[in-house]
Amino acid sequence: MGPTGKAGGRPVPPVVLALRRLPSPRLTGLGAGLFASAVMLTLGFLDRLLLDGSPVAYGLLFLPVSALTALWVRTADLVTAPIGVPIAFAVGVVPIAGGSGGLGGQAMAVVTALAVHAGWLYGGTLVAGLIASVRKVREMGRRHAVRTAPGPDPAPASASSAAGAAGEGPRGRGGAGGAGSGPRRRPVG
Repeated sequence: MGPTGKAGGRPVPPVVLALRRLPSPRLTGLGAGLFASAVMLTLGFLDRLLLDGSPVAYGLLFLPVSALTALWVRTADLVTAPIGVPIAFAVGVVPIAGGSGGLGGQAMAVVTALAVHAGWLYGGTLVAGLIASVRKVREMGRRHAVRTAPGPDPAPASASSAAGAAGEGPRGRGGAGGAGSGPRRRPVG
C-alpha cells in the first residue's frame, strides 16, 4: 500500500497521512474529561504566566484541545466529548479570570469570563460535537456494512445438515447442539 491508503484507490491527502501518524489513545468518558480539564488548567496557568491572561490565546488553544478530546475518546463514550470540553474550559479559565476580594470575587470573575468569552466556549463545543458526530456516523456505517456483508457460500445440503435444519441435533430431536436448542444470538462486537 502506498500513499493511496488502499490498493488502487484515490490518493490520500498529506494532511490525512500526517493525522494518521498521531497517537490514537482511547480514553473513557471520564478520562477524556479529566484530560481536557488538566490540559486547559495547565494552559490557563501558562497563559497567565507568559501572556498575562490573554483570553484570545486561551480560546485559540481551547479549540485543538476540544478536537483532541473528541478524537481520543472511546467510541462507546462519544457523547461525553461535547459535555466534558465546556467543563474543561470553565476549569481552565479560573487562572486567567482575575478577580479579587476572596471567593465571591473570584467566582464573579469566572462567571464574567465565561459570559464574555462564550464564543470560544461554543466554538470548542461545536468542534467536539462535530467530530464526535462524524465518528459516530462512521461507526454506524461500519457496523451496517459488517451486518449486511455477504457471508460465505452455503455448503451443499447433506443428510447431517438436513437433520440439523429439522432441529435434530446429535442427540436426537432438539438435543444439545441442534437447531432446536434455543435462539441463536449474533455476537456483539
